[in-house]
Amino acid sequence: MSTSPRELRVGLVGYAFMGAAHSQAWRTVNRVYDLPARARMTLICGRDAGKVADAADRLGWEGHTTDWRDLVTRDDIDVVDVCTPGDSHAEIALAALAAGKHVLCEKPLANTVEEARAMAAAAATARSAGVRSMCGFNYRRVPAVTMMRDLVAAGRLGVIRHVRATYLQDWIVDPQFPLVWRLLKDRAGSGALGDIGAHIIDLTQFVTGQRITGVSAVTETFVKERPLPVDAQGLTGSVDGSAGVDGAGPATGTVTVDDAAVFVARLDGGALATYEASRFATGRKNALRVEINGSLGTVVFDLERLNELEFYDAALPPAEQGFSRILVTEGDHPYMSAWWPPGHIIGYEHSFTHQMRDFVEAVATGTDPAPSFADALQVQLVLDAVTRSAELGSSWTEVEPALVTVAA
Repeated sequence: MSTSPRELRVGLVGYAFMGAAHSQAWRTVNRVYDLPARARMTLICGRDAGKVADAADRLGWEGHTTDWRDLVTRDDIDVVDVCTPGDSHAEIALAALAAGKHVLCEKPLANTVEEARAMAAAAATARSAGVRSMCGFNYRRVPAVTMMRDLVAAGRLGVIRHVRATYLQDWIVDPQFPLVWRLLKDRAGSGALGDIGAHIIDLTQFVTGQRITGVSAVTETFVKERPLPVDAQGLTGSVDGSAGVDGAGPATGTVTVDDAAVFVARLDGGALATYEASRFATGRKNALRVEINGSLGTVVFDLERLNELEFYDAALPPAEQGFSRILVTEGDHPYMSAWWPPGHIIGYEHSFTHQMRDFVEAVATGTDPAPSFADALQVQLVLDAVTRSAELGSSWTEVEPALVTVAA
């Protein structure tokens, strides 16, 4: 552990899209928030020696390594941040927790329920020794989303009756888009369901304070064969970028995950919900939208207008009712006190800075950050129920309880 409680030395595993987003947040968090500990960007890890060395220099890390096992056992690392594909989350996080490191792990927590249960159990055991862990559902940290949760918790919407959530992208609409790792079940766990569906599952449960108890689902893979990736030399190879013998090998491979998932759900507070996650919504780049209808009002969040909420207050006189626009940029709005004057908007990357703020503060003060691995296990169980329902012809499928066993 750290020689000083005022410093947390971070080791990051992964340097691609999420690794870059997390790096930006680690660089920024102590520059905008006055926290009880300073996050120090000590080490970054990746498989390719040249690429990880370049990433360390570009993203602001002091050192680099190609061996995550070395990272999680080093005495000069206090926090392990896992930003790898889902097939390695469990192995890295379990090793880090066993080594006494605090762990931040990207979503979804794991590729299987069994892995997620093992991770949640290990996190519960490590907690008794003061070791903290959190899953990175960053959209919780968008100020408008947190305010949305606060409005619901304060009773401004009354009894929650409906939840509608969609997350739509189009980056694989072209059937010639290559077979990257996100399109393989053994690497990614699932497709649109786990990649973006997990976000709206967590976000809606966070906002409403209700858990999904059962689902009826359908999933679809629209393009079942895709070209294998081509390396810089023009050689067709495997999904990890390595070429076959003399570049030989099949020209295409099989997509083994869903392209889209749609399901209805019931929440434990009585609300009915609909969810749609698709990477085939032509024209939609990163369109996340959530609407909550209650007996006293409605609130709407749209990621493409992430500084705003739409709010309908049915408690107002009929002549004054209508959807109002709330610009969530005031200093007393969630997270906004560290940023700019009112009306000066923030962006996607700020959600990660807010995530690091909450994580550092929890670790430094010895409190439990959220969402915990147990929370992330519950999301994993919903994903599993959706998958099982789709496999059984959309039959109603109950979500298994997220029971966590603490090792003696």
